[in-house]
Amino acid sequence: MQVAKEHLEELRYAKHLLEKPSLTAKLTDRIGTPIEKGFKLLPDNWSDTIQEAVSNSLNKALEVAVRSLGNTGGPTQERLHALAAITAGATGGAFGLPGLLVELPISTTIIFRSIADIARGEGEDIESAETRITCLEVFALGGRSRADDGVETGYFAVRSALAQSVSEAARHIAERGLAEKGAPALVRFISTVASRFGVTVSEKVAAMAVPAIGAVGGAVVNAMFIHHFQDMARGHFIVRRLERSYDRELIQKEYEGLEL
Repeated sequence: MQVAKEHLEELRYAKHLLEKPSLTAKLTDRIGTPIEKGFKLLPDNWSDTIQEAVSNSLNKALEVAVRSLGNTGGPTQERLHALAAITAGATGGAFGLPGLLVELPISTTIIFRSIADIARGEGEDIESAETRITCLEVFALGGRSRADDGVETGYFAVRSALAQSVSEAARHIAERGLAEKGAPALVRFISTVASRFGVTVSEKVAAMAVPAIGAVGGAVVNAMFIHHFQDMARGHFIVRRLERSYDRELIQKEYEGLEL
């Protein structure tokens, strides 16, 4: 079976979204200075604080994931979700790390709803436990894990690394919901996603700490953060839609052979 020309172009667009410059590179370009300077300005316990906030945020989003999101039709609401998340992020960002603890669960849930909205627009059944867990998986696609050094981190490599925890979490949600929040399947899934999402959140916080950010505006950093995950979602669910029309092996082969 061959992939139709129009579908190859869609796949090329998805690859552009998924493999384009990292959030770090985009933030550095916008701020005009390496965000490593921002990391040096953060307090000694910043890493533990952020990781706790990230885990709490993903657990809140997981709670939303098991509720009915509604398979309604109509166009996606990416701009509306982005505006809501930017507002929440800008408000929390004004209070530094303490504000992050309050803001991040709110903005993560808003971003999750935007991801689910994009998934619906690409033909996903968001009443399905698998789809909802896959929406949460997007948070892991947007950043590297600290354990990634020397390991291939392309889109399909990350999906393969996450496959087992995604499958186990989806099966648990489908059978038991959140009756056992501490179930190993859910803990393993959240931990895996948090290890990658936490890196991206750290980059955002470090960018906000750079003195030059006053000239750029915290809202701009928040907007870049939100749009980054919307792009990841769009690319991810285009690939999944094409996999439903063909098969994963063929789409992966074509994806990896495409030049950007």
